[in-house]
Formats: sequence, structure tokens, C-alpha cells
Amino acid sequence: MIEFTVSGIEVEAYAVTPSLAIKVEIVASSGEVVHSMALRCQVRIDPQRRGYDDAEAAGLVDLFGHRVRWRDTQQPFLWGHTSTVAPGFTGSTQVSLPFPLTYDLEVAAGKYLHAVRSGHIPLSLMFSGTAFLKGDSGFQVQQIPWHADSGYLMPAQVWHRAMDQFFPGAGWIRLDRDTIDVLTQVRSEFGMISWEETFRTLLAKAGVRST
Repeated sequence: MIEFTVSGIEVEAYAVTPSLAIKVEIVASSGEVVHSMALRCQVRIDPQRRGYDDAEAAGLVDLFGHRVRWRDTQQPFLWGHTSTVAPGFTGSTQVSLPFPLTYDLEVAAGKYLHAVRSGHIPLSLMFSGTAFLKGDSGFQVQQIPWHADSGYLMPAQVWHRAMDQFFPGAGWIRLDRDTIDVLTQVRSEFGMISWEETFRTLLAKAGVRST
């Protein structure tokens, strides 16, 4: 029997792109010698397992609708996948799973994590893969079933710290190429020096004050 426990999730400080390091403790409870392990992990967000203040609820309307609908719309959803190869061990070991992040607000996880600023993010991590065991008669192959899972409450600020580290004070919006072409033309015609100035000017013309 091989069991998995998430012991922590932290920002990967020296990654080229925004990433988390998921710390996982692996225990081979029956005492087998594990020669190596090809480990995969699916990370899901369980939004129904926590409450939300009014500001967070307003940021989640696009994802779940208004509160009256949450009983039906707040369902677990996929955040992402990751994998690694664990070196050999006997008894137990700890591995770090690299988990890349995105600030794409068209992605459900991006919308959710951008809106939630406090408390914890309820996660379910489901493990699978292949363990290569060293026995008396040679190597044995053992598949890790999907029901080998672990829950974890990740502080919401972990994701925000990662975004602040790589995109300080900024975010990302994906646009159609035709829209980008028009915005580029507007920026050029009015001599605006940055995209920030372009959007602020257009918001002002629409009667919306940006903070």
C-alpha cells in the first residue's frame, strides 16, 4: 500500500514562469523497497467547501452566477496536472511536484483564484502512476490507482504571491486578434504611450472611472 499526503504548497522562487511547488510525502506502508516511481497528479479546486464574502461573490458571478444558483453551479473543477519521477526509497520519502500557473482570466481557475483573496482554497489532489518495486525475485510493477488522493487547504495568498512575484501590480487579458488590431490603431492615432493609458482613456470616454 502506497499512501500520499500533501505537506505544503509554496511559490517556486527561482522558476522562469509562475509556478508552485507541491510537497508530497509518500509512504510505502508495507515496507517494500521502491526503486523509483513515475508519479502523476491531478489537482482540482472544490469551491463548495468554503464560504465567500460579498466582494468575492461579485468576482465569482461570471463563474458560478449569483448566490441563489450556487447549490447547483458550485462544483469541483480541474485546476491542472503535474508529474515527476520519485527516486528510490524505503518506508517514506518527500517529493516536490512542479505546478505551473497562469493568470489567464478566460480559464476557470484563473477567474476563481483572482476573485478569492483571503482564507484557504480547498484542493483535492488525485495521484496515479507506476511504482517500480524491488523484490526478492527482481522488479515488480505496481500501478497507483486514482483513488490515492489527498485533500489540502492552500492559503489563497499563495497564488497571489506568485502572481505578484512575476507580474507585480499587473494582470493579463486575452483578446481576439481583430480587437488587438483595432486597439493598436487607436493607440497609434492618439499617440498613447502604453496599453494602460489606452484602456484608461477608453474607460474615461465610456464614463467609467478606473481606480
